[in-house]
Amino acid sequence: MSMSKLGRAALSGAAGLIVGVCAVAPAHAEGQFLVNARLRTELVDQAGLANDATAITLRTRLGYESGDLSGFTFLIEGEHVLHLVDDFNDTINGRPGYPVVADPEAAELNRVQLAFTGFEDTRLTLGRQRIILGDARYVGNVGFRQNEQTFDAFVASTTAIENLNLTYAYLDRAHRIFGDDHPAGELDLDAHAITAAVTAPLGTVTAFAILADVQDAAALSSATYGLNWSGSVAREGQATFGYKLEYAVQSDYGNAPASFDLNMFRAEASLSQNGLSGAIGIESLEGNGVRGFSTPLATLHGYQGWADVFLTTPANGIRDVYGRAGYAFPNPPLGSAMRAMVVYHDFETENGSLDLGSEFDAVLSSQLSEHVGLEFKAAFYDGGDSAIADRTKLWFAITYSR
Repeated sequence: MSMSKLGRAALSGAAGLIVGVCAVAPAHAEGQFLVNARLRTELVDQAGLANDATAITLRTRLGYESGDLSGFTFLIEGEHVLHLVDDFNDTINGRPGYPVVADPEAAELNRVQLAFTGFEDTRLTLGRQRIILGDARYVGNVGFRQNEQTFDAFVASTTAIENLNLTYAYLDRAHRIFGDDHPAGELDLDAHAITAAVTAPLGTVTAFAILADVQDAAALSSATYGLNWSGSVAREGQATFGYKLEYAVQSDYGNAPASFDLNMFRAEASLSQNGLSGAIGIESLEGNGVRGFSTPLATLHGYQGWADVFLTTPANGIRDVYGRAGYAFPNPPLGSAMRAMVVYHDFETENGSLDLGSEFDAVLSSQLSEHVGLEFKAAFYDGGDSAIADRTKLWFAITYSR
């Protein structure tokens, strides 16, 4: 039996295990109900399209997480996305004259998982679950979109060895943001993700490997190996200096239809003091003229600008040089916490240094109460000398969670 079939058989038994554990577990174990709702307006003006997009959507998640049941906990959660105003292309509603807002209507089981914590400093989780490795550059939940990405998976993580954090994940299927009605709404996987993070006085060094054999989209299959070093230096009364360096190599793997060898490099330096922060950085993804360095299981919205122009790396790669400035209000005029941030990106191809445009992003968020938050966000992409269409995106969201 293949690893994929073994994984699917194990995952299909997760619900049965949950029922069995509940049957023998102490009745007094306390659990909690999970509620998350986000009402969001997204406006998009994109050059070359006849219509602007207006999307008003409501995302609701309802679930339940048990208390400790003899070392086991279980979680079940449903997710629903509703269109209140649908003047946009949601990728499945057949509106090609409108800009894409990738929030199709959906009603699905978002998470159903069983976890075991009976071993010291170790957690084992089986089932459909949210997985975010590191800063989600390679594997993430795409949390910005209304329908988040979850995985049918087995994950083992441990901190039993001092200063070492180990994680192994076997990924059997990705339930993507496009929902069950989209032809690419799911990815059939035979994938392994491994991270080993060592904490030292000079920062955290993380080695990682992402081995993804994508059964129904062979061109996405790849093996990625990398090393990340990040940390900060803080002295009393002085600014905190932060740093990040990463290098990764990627090659064909599994059922990939062609051979390739690509590199990725990123570096960032930051300063922060008294609520003010700033950073400069570069991320370079190599391309060979046919394909670029890709991370199809990642949370891509956080990289190469919030306008999501470069969700797929160009064939000649991309070099993103950016600067970021932020401010956390010490006495917020609204709510208990308020943050503002602006980001500027300059893009060009990694091969040939051809102009790919630039982007300015801004966000203002406020935590109104323990459970309610507000967010205003904007992205302005200018295609420059490239053939890529200019676009402006604006968001306003209110979120309730508990």
